[in-house]
Amino acid sequence: MPAITLFDPWKSKLCTCPFKYSFSPYVGCSHDCLYCYASSYIPRFSEVRVKKDIIKQLNREISKIKQNKYVTIANSNDAYQPIEEKLKLTREALKIFSNHGFKIMIVTKSNLVLRDLDILKKSRIAVSITITTLDENKAKKLEPNTPPPRKRLEVIKILSKNGIPTIARIDPIIPLINDMEIGELVKTVTEAGAKHIVSSTYKVKLDNWERMKRGFPEEMKKLRSLYFIKGEKISGYYYLPREYRLELMKKVAEKTREYGVTFAVCREGFIDLNTTKTCDGSHLIK
Repeated sequence: MPAITLFDPWKSKLCTCPFKYSFSPYVGCSHDCLYCYASSYIPRFSEVRVKKDIIKQLNREISKIKQNKYVTIANSNDAYQPIEEKLKLTREALKIFSNHGFKIMIVTKSNLVLRDLDILKKSRIAVSITITTLDENKAKKLEPNTPPPRKRLEVIKILSKNGIPTIARIDPIIPLINDMEIGELVKTVTEAGAKHIVSSTYKVKLDNWERMKRGFPEEMKKLRSLYFIKGEKISGYYYLPREYRLELMKKVAEKTREYGVTFAVCREGFIDLNTTKTCDGSHLIK
């Protein structure tokens, strides 16, 4: 399998991402987020594996890419999960992409990204930080092996102070769990320095539903009919009813206007709410 692949999220008709490549030095993720979708198609997902000779392979492939040099690190896991602290494969890959003039988008939940500030400051780059809740107890249950929200907010502050564009992913929004925090989340991440917000609702796969039921049994019991009876199935996912989703995304969009940052939805279909052509925040990369 190639080290650099085209980003193609299952040919979803609702994906509005620009043309880009995807890279990760790892398979699987140790964050164990209850709502994770990638565990439905990557076997033994919580067992992190290193891709064999990934840096050598990256060096062989990278010179063959001549145009549209934009890469996301990473899409189906976190390139800054704990194993990276020791192996530093993401750091090595960053050097290579930066030296070849790539535009780079890092998507992470980890404050370990700050370790590579020296490279980030020399690169054409933006960093997207996922923050789903400001409640640290709730975050620990929802995303058990990730750094707490306060550390992720610190990432946004430090990167912004160093001139590195930051994006906040308020994603997923889950009714009865974090939808009541929308206003405070937008306010807090923008005050920290985020320039763009991406948001979407929780999309159910049967395996993540089972995990969510164990973590939040009462809430999931109340949401069951919304997803499986009143909701709709799109590209293999169970979605909330369209009007409900639209209402949630409008709340986020309204708050982003209030705080003067750009906004886009992720795989929701409500592109009229987007204030940028590039949903992922890549318009911030210079």
